[in-house]
Amino acid sequence: MADAQDIIDRLMSDERFRRVARFSSKVYTDEPILTTGRQMANYLPDRYREMRAISRWQQGRDGRQGRWLSEAELFFRQGVFMADFEDDCPYHGTFKSYYPTYNAMSDRQLRGYFTWRAAVRRGEIEETSLSFAYVYLYELICGIGVSDPTEGFERLLAFWGAYREFSPEIDRFARLWLQDYVVYHGLDPKLIADQKGMAFDRAVVELHSAQDAALARADAAAPVGGRKRSIAGALLPPDPELEERLARAADALSSYRILDGRFARENPRAVIHVVAAVYVQLCRYYDKHRKAGLIESLFGERAELPYTMFASAVFFDPVRHPDTQVELSPLCRFTCTDGLWSCDRLHGSRARNPKLGEVMRAVDRLMRAAANFEHPLKDEKIPRYLEQIIEREITAWTAWEQAHTPRRVDIDLTKLSGIRAAAAETREALLVDEEREDAAAGTTTDEAAESRHTVAGRPDPLDAAVPHHAELSPEENPVRPAGRDPDAHGAPPAAGEPSLKMPTPAPRADNPSDAPLTDVQARYLAALSTCDRAGTSAALAAAGTSEDLLVDAINEALFDLVGDTVIEFGASGPELVEDYLPDIEELLHHA
Repeated sequence: MADAQDIIDRLMSDERFRRVARFSSKVYTDEPILTTGRQMANYLPDRYREMRAISRWQQGRDGRQGRWLSEAELFFRQGVFMADFEDDCPYHGTFKSYYPTYNAMSDRQLRGYFTWRAAVRRGEIEETSLSFAYVYLYELICGIGVSDPTEGFERLLAFWGAYREFSPEIDRFARLWLQDYVVYHGLDPKLIADQKGMAFDRAVVELHSAQDAALARADAAAPVGGRKRSIAGALLPPDPELEERLARAADALSSYRILDGRFARENPRAVIHVVAAVYVQLCRYYDKHRKAGLIESLFGERAELPYTMFASAVFFDPVRHPDTQVELSPLCRFTCTDGLWSCDRLHGSRARNPKLGEVMRAVDRLMRAAANFEHPLKDEKIPRYLEQIIEREITAWTAWEQAHTPRRVDIDLTKLSGIRAAAAETREALLVDEEREDAAAGTTTDEAAESRHTVAGRPDPLDAAVPHHAELSPEENPVRPAGRDPDAHGAPPAAGEPSLKMPTPAPRADNPSDAPLTDVQARYLAALSTCDRAGTSAALAAAGTSEDLLVDAINEALFDLVGDTVIEFGASGPELVEDYLPDIEELLHHA
């Protein structure tokens, strides 16, 4: 063959040959000007005749009645016969067939296919008629030209990856046939872990797992005995890790990607919480008002139905497949019994869900509206129950966030020098004559320190705010008994004591006893426990402060007694935590 081609090349390069009018006046595109005998259009190697001689009619043994072979079985027999055959006669025409097989090809097309297949096996994958590509896939599916299933899978995957650059529509069947190939031959499911169907199943499994965890947490947070929660939010107080897991699982299956939006990028914590809370409330709504749960309504119900391996392909296996069971994922299991296959999986759409996308878009739109975001979304009609669920969760989150936002305290350090100067003047005014004489005579360092830290038996008002490495013992820092205070009893001090009038602090008018609450705080708490809005307003007016500061003061005052926050901000304002109502009632009773 090499010698013949060399002779042709030499003839074509001869200048005298080029000047022949017969060849210079015509243009040849599909066929070479000179060909070898094997490349001639009317030449057909004997191997093709032998292949076509394989009859569709199969005579029975010992003269018994025969049978007609199916198209798939005939293709398999002919393919096995031509498994190692190669040709060198390219075909530049077009071959189209709905179910392409060797029988559907003309002699010229047959020679062109086996020439193209020889190049593919050498790694030279070129674009050709799409029907040729499908015939090659059929061969691999039937195991023609491969030594074992692993090699067959690798060739399937490599050819699909290369040829989809020419014809992306091949994805429609190649993805499914790759999955069926793994199942049919019992290969490792990890080989197709990155396929679209497997990724979808993993996303649904993750959503189901996150949903169960969120519902369990929401139910556990509800008070025992079926009492209504004191706050409206389904997932308050928040659990950031669980909420992000649920929100991202829902976002991965939604046709509207809310977490990629501008508002979510600027307010990730708020959006993730509201998305997770709304999803939990939707699960409860579907469980109560619909026949199927939320996941089943969105992605279909799981059922076991008959399954055809390599559907839409020409496939034949001369040996019946043994009984087996293959699990590709927790949501997809294949079973073969007596050669018949079935598949247990979710039967529904396996793409991003538009209904879930509507929910996510509604959350995004209403959150932007509540925050007066500069980029609002166009209003679209949604069910009233869904709008109420979203609005309640937005309100609950906003109230909770405002109630738990840390207060910022600014300290003007420039005023510290003035405070120190005033403290020094006060200390000087409180010194007695003996202490001034000792200071003038030059006391020791320790005595001076003791005099500085104790003025008339009382701590220095400046040093009281400064921590010291060592505290004075009672003997080193005696405190004058209250009974010796001349202002307290109107009697002169004892002999030898300095004459100094100590002001007696006035008792607090609003909390004369040792009760943890002031009178105003107790009145506000009593009115709140009976839902007396007029009483709370009156107490708030008497307190002369904001409601959130008053609530914080009450929670701080009762923390040592109860060990927790007793007032929380709900959707309608401050509310008592019902679990602590008995403790609060007992406290108010004794007060």
